[in-house]
Amino acid sequence: MKAYVLRRLLLMIPTFFGISLILFLILNLAPGRPGAQQSADLSQSMRGEVTAESYKIFREQFHLDKPVLFNTRFTLSREEVRALVSAAAGIGQTTAAERVHAQEELEDLGASAVPHLVSLLDAPDPKLRDAVTYFLRIDATRPLITPFDPRPSPDVRARNRAINEENAELRTLRYRTEDDAATKRAVTDGWKRWFAAHRARFEHGARDKLAMFFFDTRFAAYWHNLVRLDFGVSLTSREPVTRTLVSKLKYSLTLSVGSLVLAYLIAVPIGVFSAVKKGSRADRALTLTLFMLYSLPSFFVATLLLYFFSQASAWESLRWFPIGGWQSSDASELTTLGQWRDIGWHLVLPTICMTYGSLAALSRYMRSGLLEVIQADYVRTARAKGLSERVVIGKHALRNGLLPILTLLAGLLPAVLGGSVIIEYIFGIQGMGLWVVDAINQRDYNVILAVELFSTVLVLVGLLLTDLSYALVDPRIRYE
Repeated sequence: MKAYVLRRLLLMIPTFFGISLILFLILNLAPGRPGAQQSADLSQSMRGEVTAESYKIFREQFHLDKPVLFNTRFTLSREEVRALVSAAAGIGQTTAAERVHAQEELEDLGASAVPHLVSLLDAPDPKLRDAVTYFLRIDATRPLITPFDPRPSPDVRARNRAINEENAELRTLRYRTEDDAATKRAVTDGWKRWFAAHRARFEHGARDKLAMFFFDTRFAAYWHNLVRLDFGVSLTSREPVTRTLVSKLKYSLTLSVGSLVLAYLIAVPIGVFSAVKKGSRADRALTLTLFMLYSLPSFFVATLLLYFFSQASAWESLRWFPIGGWQSSDASELTTLGQWRDIGWHLVLPTICMTYGSLAALSRYMRSGLLEVIQADYVRTARAKGLSERVVIGKHALRNGLLPILTLLAGLLPAVLGGSVIIEYIFGIQGMGLWVVDAINQRDYNVILAVELFSTVLVLVGLLLTDLSYALVDPRIRYE
């Protein structure tokens, strides 16, 4: 058994890696750019009306300026950069969409475009030179090292100080489009002197290019954090995702695990009763009731429960439960036992909404599984020995009849967690539901990936628990 569990745990590693890759690609290849509202038109940016530099810093901090899987920017040619600058500056016949796309691509190229931009400072077209100088100021600046680290080491602090000083100097190498030729020439000469002093920074050997190809990417940066159980920082709140995820788990797992356990505890007796009383009026009534429950969407039931049984109900006698939330506003004044009772009172309606759907399905699977087992030869043999029906069902048939609903365990746990997203949103519980809804609206990649990968872990753990539970209920199954 130990060897089997160890093999399964080792198999989870490549499985988790593959799933994370698929999720990462889906999110990063989807249309749209996080923080795109901070971007602006090139002509406005060059006049100083908005600061495109702040948008570049935002993208660098979250690795959004890097290629998704493989980095081939070291193959960039001078003509490719010239074409992008021309398009961004509106030189020639370019549409507004093409100008915006070229501007975004140039901002993302960063240091890879700097040598080619410097070589274009002597271009004959003054409009092209103006655009080159503008993009040099953006692409030549370097990002800070671990900018969200609350306690950086003295070495990192010193290096960040030097980076800030150099970036501040580079921001002074600018001019307005209406400045005279002498002022513009002084700025371009300044850029050439700076590049000559730092040329080695932009020259890469074969080993450097190989490292850039695989590791200077979004996916590599993400997995660098992931192996340390660090999901990065939220793009919107700028708070560590892991810390926020842990703070939300107590709400979501209480609802999800609690409703799942409750569903199993109720479904098993109902399924056994329906199987034993097959074809009776009680069985038909239960079947009809459970199918009706299964057909009702959770958000509809949640709305009805709030309308009839919450403190906002039109009927005063039915105002039994709170409208929503996790605790009452005065919960801090209660004793520990009183706070637990208050939380439980708030969770009655959400738990009902999350339980009835899986309860209906589980009870039907339990009934079908037990009906098949009851017809087996060994059950008929047990009856022939004169054993009571309670012993035949409870001792001989029930354990094997549990196998179908144990199979569902792997999929139900993450499914219930996904269902809690809607329920938490409706009942105003500050769990992972509201959090992930806001993250989707804001295209907060780190939060979405953290929640989805947590669901992946639940699936993998559920599959392992399912296999182990087989051996627990059926002595014939052994993993040796």
